[in-house]
Amino acid sequence: MLDIHTPHATAEHNVQGIERLGSLAGGALMISKGLRHGGLIGMLQVAAGGLALARGVSGHCSTKAWWLRHRAEYNHLRGEIDRGARELKALKDSAEAAVREVTVTGKDPLVG
Repeated sequence: MLDIHTPHATAEHNVQGIERLGSLAGGALMISKGLRHGGLIGMLQVAAGGLALARGVSGHCSTKAWWLRHRAEYNHLRGEIDRGARELKALKDSAEAAVREVTVTGKDPLVG
């Protein structure tokens, strides 16, 4: 199972600039809105705001790290599929060229 809370993963800053500022502002706004609202919905807003605020303060998002890692794997696999498709096309073109050069005589070359 994937462990997203390893020490080396938390040291990586993958949230920067406007995204980080947005997490800080959005988290603070959700916390204040949740505190004003109260009840279960308010608690959920406070929790979500706290997560966004923590993301902005730490500069790290485990979910974003997971998506980026899997996107890299996807891009690698896509490259392999594209390479395989090019090789397959080259084989097809070669087979078609070989068939065009063959003449049919009606005689079986294996029968003497």
